[in-house]
Amino acid sequence: MQPKRNTWQREAVRSALAEREGFVSAQDLHQALRDAGSTIGLATVYRALGGLADSGEADSLQSPDGENLFRSCATPTHHHHLICRSCGATRELSAAVVEEWTRRVGAEHGFTEIEHVVDLFGICADCRA
Repeated sequence: MQPKRNTWQREAVRSALAEREGFVSAQDLHQALRDAGSTIGLATVYRALGGLADSGEADSLQSPDGENLFRSCATPTHHHHLICRSCGATRELSAAVVEEWTRRVGAEHGFTEIEHVVDLFGICADCRA
């Protein structure tokens, strides 16, 4: 697979994503770029976000509502997230117990090279206050 070209559009999406605190939808990021004067199209934002997620530069997850959300990735290795449903605050989690369980269940069924996604959604202490 060829590496993605670093176009001005991809760089604009990368920069806009890095400025955000939590996860954001492609539509919201597109609107922020447009509000800042960019002429970038929504389809281009989707492609750039997908490329950033594929390369590990962005985290991607599906919200409880089924919407794909993205954020600039601070941890290049495999990790999980704890996300506030109210404000979007996110904590990156390493979960050794999940990793061990995944390997064990896979092995019990004769599977290897197991991949998984674990994202936890709740309400943070600030939003509860």
